[in-house]
Amino acid sequence: MKVLVACEFSGVVRDAFLKRGYDAVSCDLLPTESPGPHYQGDVRDILNDDWGLMIAHPPCTYLSKAGARWLHSNGNINQPRYFEGLKARTFFMELLNADIPHIAIENPTPLKIFDLPEPSQVIQPYMFGHPFSKRTLLWLRNLPKLKPTNMVENFVPLLPSNTGGKKRGERYSPGVIRNSKDASITFKGVADAMADQWGNLS
Repeated sequence: MKVLVACEFSGVVRDAFLKRGYDAVSCDLLPTESPGPHYQGDVRDILNDDWGLMIAHPPCTYLSKAGARWLHSNGNINQPRYFEGLKARTFFMELLNADIPHIAIENPTPLKIFDLPEPSQVIQPYMFGHPFSKRTLLWLRNLPKLKPTNMVENFVPLLPSNTGGKKRGERYSPGVIRNSKDASITFKGVADAMADQWGNLS
């Protein structure tokens, strides 16, 4: 089966499929950080290349609920940022509606204003052997829900949360990741579960 891993520069998901004998290719505007089959460019250039499965990680900068404070200011919508969010939504939907038999789209919780479809599933790194929490949504088309493989009981937040509440004496978490690029990398345990549970569907 041919597997396309869209919007991935790390090669983590691609390599999980390659190790199990699948014909997997990653694609991103950035070069791959792990040697292997990689198309550097717009994934829409290769969407129609007879893939059996696509796992996509479209950019979430303008769609994510975490960016709400930049979208709204003094009761008004930041129009340039809203426009970028609409473009991001269009790209998201192009991937979700691509002519590929099996599709999974991964993203954090989106802002309601962009009206994305309801996700199929919520997963966390601690469900797949990693001691971190990072709420991640999956939109699945013709795929079963991902089954947890190794539940970890003790975990910490991966990303900062409510950092503005520190001065107000509210609960907050500094997280362990400061770099948005690092935060976008799929955990190996999740990638292995995807390859093990979805690789033999076609």
